[in-house]
Amino acid sequence: MLLEISDVRGGYGGADILHGVALEVGEREIVTIAGTNGAGKSTLAKAVIGLLPKVSGRIAFDGRDLAGQQVEDRIAAGLAYVPQVANVFPSLTVLENLKVVPNVRDAAARIAAQLDAFPALKQRLRQRAATLSGGERQMLAFARALLTGPRLVVLDEPTAALAPALVRQVFDLVLQLPAQGVAVLMVEQRARQALAISDRGCILDQGRVVLAGPAAGLLADDRMAQLYLGGAH
Repeated sequence: MLLEISDVRGGYGGADILHGVALEVGEREIVTIAGTNGAGKSTLAKAVIGLLPKVSGRIAFDGRDLAGQQVEDRIAAGLAYVPQVANVFPSLTVLENLKVVPNVRDAAARIAAQLDAFPALKQRLRQRAATLSGGERQMLAFARALLTGPRLVVLDEPTAALAPALVRQVFDLVLQLPAQGVAVLMVEQRARQALAISDRGCILDQGRVVLAGPAAGLLADDRMAQLYLGGAH
């Protein structure tokens, strides 16, 4: 497995939010973390990328334990992260947002490749990110994350606050990533739509995994759908 999480516990201050979480992500897989508000989904994403101040258990990437590694070390190892908010610099242009990504080898060629992958951004290179639509900002956030050539991207609520018409567009972007050799670990409130494009998923409740397995199986489980996935979106 590309990413292996076992018995992960942690949180903020003296309070644990995660209580023995375990999950895996394989090469070129899309895995969704679903659950109700406050279940610990975003906390788990932060634990993987190295932003959780208190964490125990094992998080291994490509067979290597990430314990003690800072965010920049994890990015250098092949991880990338697109946070829910503040994922672009609004006062900078599209091109400036791409140029400020640190530690990018062959930056010009990589930027050109991302602009080919996201052609809508090519038409807005001199446009400030603050003036982009929600879907275009997510394109830019994805392009920034992919500049480092990651093998796994962690997405935290990629469709948050987007109009329904843009949600499908963002999920289409996610679906393109495995074809580029990139696996995805996605935290998403729109659980039904996210699981519909995923290989596997896990349902968190109060910081614990209550169900995990193939996405189709989770969607077909009526009881879990009522409890944790909500109505159709």
